[in-house]
Amino acid sequence: MPLNKPTICVLGCGTMGIAIIRGTLDSITGSASVQSSPKIAHATAVNSTVENEGEEDDDLLRPAGFIACVSHQESAAKLKKTLGDQARVLHGAAGNVQGVSEADVILLCTKPQVAKAVLSAPGIQEALTDKLLVSICAGVTIEQLQSWTTPTTTVIRAMPNTPCKIREGMTVLSCGPNTDAQSMRFTSNIFSTLGRCRILDEKHLDAVTALAGSGPAFACVMLEALADGGVMMGLPRDVATELAAQVLQGAARMVLTTGAHPAAIKDSVTTPGGCTIAGLLTMEDGKIRSTLARTIQEATTVASTLGRDKK
Repeated sequence: MPLNKPTICVLGCGTMGIAIIRGTLDSITGSASVQSSPKIAHATAVNSTVENEGEEDDDLLRPAGFIACVSHQESAAKLKKTLGDQARVLHGAAGNVQGVSEADVILLCTKPQVAKAVLSAPGIQEALTDKLLVSICAGVTIEQLQSWTTPTTTVIRAMPNTPCKIREGMTVLSCGPNTDAQSMRFTSNIFSTLGRCRILDEKHLDAVTALAGSGPAFACVMLEALADGGVMMGLPRDVATELAAQVLQGAARMVLTTGAHPAAIKDSVTTPGGCTIAGLLTMEDGKIRSTLARTIQEATTVASTLGRDKK
């Protein structure tokens, strides 16, 4: 069904649901404060990121409003205080059915282990007929989601990460075989308000979950370790943390902005006989490269099990 100023229902509206609502509304009102323009990349050009094209139908794709659904009345009361008039808040099973019935697009933001129960509840499947369902449930496949809905429900998977809360996130989308271009574009528009957005085949989403989804935790361990080194050498803790955080942010922005290979940036800092090469050799002695690579490998293996036993 074509989207025309759709109403969005967020099932399980927690931290990420709130970020999506606020990011989308900020982009509409022009109050965004993102330091760099969000990009959308496509699976046909995995190594390049292109600007969002085709602005002519953006008005039709702008949400008319939001419905936020949570499980309990207490959670609903807190959410109302958080969102104010940005969304209508409903709670309980009846609230889920009402929200899905009144919406054109449904964002499934529940925990993966309860996704089946939420979608299989009485009245939900019928309400999902001819609608777009976007799931951020890690490990829950498009095939599973399709089996819990209806044949006419369009299903898209999204894997956002925690920095979406400050609109510096990374989201990867994957769509079912029958997804139309407008649904894909609408979903890309929504998540690109939270940072960068890339489209990949579903087979890559477990690795995406490990690298992009869990990555902020791994990056923070590295950040903390760098700061610890600064503290050991006499820097105050707050100064060491600030320096380490800005170093990681600056290096990452150089890669994204210039397109330079990380090794090239590393080499540009490394002078013969200097302190940088001494530090790099110490890192190599600690097998940091293989440790980090194996970290992603192990996290990917675990991510592949998250959606099991939910059929």
